[in-house]
Formats: sequence, C-alpha cells, structure tokens
Amino acid sequence: MITLATNPPLDRLDVEILARLTDNARVGVAELASALGVSRTTVQLRMRRLEAEGILLGFQPVIDLTRVGLGVRATVTLEIDQRVMGAIVDGLRALPEVLEVRIQAGREDLLAQVAIGSLEELQRLTASIVAIDGVRKTTSTFTVATPVPYRVQPLLDQLTRSAGWGRSTPTPPAE
Repeated sequence: MITLATNPPLDRLDVEILARLTDNARVGVAELASALGVSRTTVQLRMRRLEAEGILLGFQPVIDLTRVGLGVRATVTLEIDQRVMGAIVDGLRALPEVLEVRIQAGREDLLAQVAIGSLEELQRLTASIVAIDGVRKTTSTFTVATPVPYRVQPLLDQLTRSAGWGRSTPTPPAE
C-alpha cells in the first residue's frame, strides 16, 4: 500500500476538486464550491495552489482519435544509440503521428505512442522513425482495446484516504 509523507501535498478536498475537474474540466468554480459544500474562495485558492505547485498542469480536451480517422494506436519501441538521444527525440517530436515519447530502462531505450489511420501508414511511419540517425531498431505493438484508460483518481483516493478534508480537519482514525 502507498502512504503519504507526514505533510502530504494533497488532502481529500484537493482530490475531490481534481476528481470533479477530471469528470468535467469546464465546471465553474461556483458549481464546484456548491457541490463540495465549501466557499468559492476555498476552491479558487485550492486550484491556484495546485497549479502553483505543479500538481494541476492544465486542462485539455479528451479527443476520440478514432472519430477523426486515426483508429490505429500502436506502441513503437526503439533501440537507439544513446549518445544521440536528444536528436532522436527531436526527430520523433517532428512526426505529428507521435503522441508521446518516454525514455525507459530495459532492452528498448524509447517508447513512442503513435496514432495512425491504417497499418500501411504505420509501416510508413516506422520507416520514417528508422530513418532518424541513431535509431537501430523498432518494434511495434498494436492496441486492440483500452479497458482501463489513463486515470489517476483511484491512486489519489488511496493516497489521501486518511488525509482529512482540508488543512484544519483532523486526520480521521484508521479503518
């Protein structure tokens, strides 16, 4: 089980605010405050603090890529010459089909999440990736379904289940 340090950066109210913003990023501060039973000022201050501390990074629309013609999602792993990793990452960034790149430990050095319209397009994209100087090998795997989409709420709930509601609220007894 994961536990927070003595002075956690989040409490239950923070997590409830984040949960409601995750469900509807366009919800207004007054509506949030009313739903949570706290003042509008409390919600505004909490949101400002979460942004200032780099916990809340912003608000983005969630886009169904299949509906815009990009129904094939794949993970492309890359074995590379690590001495030119920066140039390779720049090359990947230049490819619009590349949604995300992660550096990882293990056999492969980079992991790229991509979205394309067809397997033929994936083949062309992979050829473009291999053409980047320093890329030694790629391996592609396809996403068939996403039964658990990206989420953080269950983890935040677990982290703060005994953190209390608000800074002045005592921590509830352990269950």
